[in-house]
Amino acid sequence: MDAGLGQIASSDAFPWLSLIVLLPAAAALALPLLPARDGELSPWARNVTLIVLLVDLLLMMGVFATRFDPSLDSLQLVERVSWLPAIGLEWSLGADGLSAPLVVLSGLVTLLSVAASWSVKRKPRLYYGLLLVQASAQGMVFLSQDFLLFFLAWELELVPVYLLIAIWGGQNRQYAATKFILYTALASLLILISGLALALSGDQFTLNLSELASRSPGGGFAILCYLGFLVGFGVKLPMFPLHTWLPDAHGEANAPVSMLLAGVLLKMGGYALLRFNVQMLPEAHLTLAPALVILGIVNIVYGALNAFAQDNVKRRIACSSVSHMGFVLVGIGAVDALGISGAMLQMVSHGLIAAAMFFVTGCFYERTKTLSIPNMGGLAKALPITFAFFLASSLASLALPGMSGFISEITIFLGITSQEAFTSLFRSITVLLAAIGLVLTPIYLLSMCRRVFFGPRIPALASVADMRPRELVIGLSLLVPTLVIGVWPRIAMDLYEASTEALSQQFLIG
Repeated sequence: MDAGLGQIASSDAFPWLSLIVLLPAAAALALPLLPARDGELSPWARNVTLIVLLVDLLLMMGVFATRFDPSLDSLQLVERVSWLPAIGLEWSLGADGLSAPLVVLSGLVTLLSVAASWSVKRKPRLYYGLLLVQASAQGMVFLSQDFLLFFLAWELELVPVYLLIAIWGGQNRQYAATKFILYTALASLLILISGLALALSGDQFTLNLSELASRSPGGGFAILCYLGFLVGFGVKLPMFPLHTWLPDAHGEANAPVSMLLAGVLLKMGGYALLRFNVQMLPEAHLTLAPALVILGIVNIVYGALNAFAQDNVKRRIACSSVSHMGFVLVGIGAVDALGISGAMLQMVSHGLIAAAMFFVTGCFYERTKTLSIPNMGGLAKALPITFAFFLASSLASLALPGMSGFISEITIFLGITSQEAFTSLFRSITVLLAAIGLVLTPIYLLSMCRRVFFGPRIPALASVADMRPRELVIGLSLLVPTLVIGVWPRIAMDLYEASTEALSQQFLIG
């Protein structure tokens, strides 16, 4: 294992990361004190939430721009405070190249999901309070350096999502929310068991992630822990066949919650696989990497084929997310710096693109009151700006050159083809099957665009209003970074390249 990986590079006298994590939660506690009008959208709750999350995002960007050195592969801005010494729990936060870009992504998508929630009028203080708690929990997942703290944050973020779907979702919201919580809660048991097994495996019990990574256990024990983490985190990714909660959750959740699900929550699964399976269990990962690549290919092809069967816009986009997250699995399984780098970029790219697609879908749902593809048509004339944004998001999703999705997917392809640990036959079959997914993606996305925005015009939808200035700002805030990364990928890759290089070094010298 590389000596620098997982070690502490520097610490800061001021607890910047704690401020980033705790600011939204503190604001959530204050929301019940704000005035509200029964049956109406409370501007206080919405505006306070927007201001707090904007400040939090600016704080993230400022801290990582001025106090974070992306050329280092080790932990920075480290904070360690003994919390519950009896069980070894520490308030331990730290950032490296794996966590920093995902923290900023989560801050941006959460802020925009609040800005997209203008139509929420029922229980506004509870709604925005849950979004604030969710913001704190997801930040803690990416920054925690203590396993028990990580697990507590992982579990905490389940509660707001469950309630956001169950209270503000569609007709079958209770079924979708229950399915989500059952899948993720049961998977969490495997995460807890595997993590505690690692903590107890050495001469001394520890929950510190850096110390756990330094042990690098092998043999059957490591394989069992790896499989426990793979299933536990694979549910959130989501990985076939553990993905079935996702189309239901997206189909019933409102658009802002779908933005969070696709833009942030799925990325927690990919991040955790890198942090635990790759960094802590390199020997087991090298053994099971081909299986991970195969699972990724199944995700890509199955998700694309399943998208064709969906007549609901959000469910089709959800199946598309299953397909695109398969590329993350392939990149992680490549055990190569280029492949892992592509997996990181795919998570950032898909977070922006999927959030944009669900947001635009929410825009025309508010106007048409339907997500059924057969019940829509001819919307391009009534909603030309909405159509332009949806088409741009779809082109980004199908990996059009010049968009971030193209860079991330081509990087993963290059990573898997350059990996000499796999046979040439295995690499050839992998690329061929993944290419099938690439061919299918434009077919199901562009056919959806054609059916929704062209075709027979439905008279009842002929006079709906187009996107408002607020909605334009939200859409541009997601699409502009997609274009910038597509043209200048170094702006994102420089943040995590040192960390992905360090991860790959384990397999060169291990």
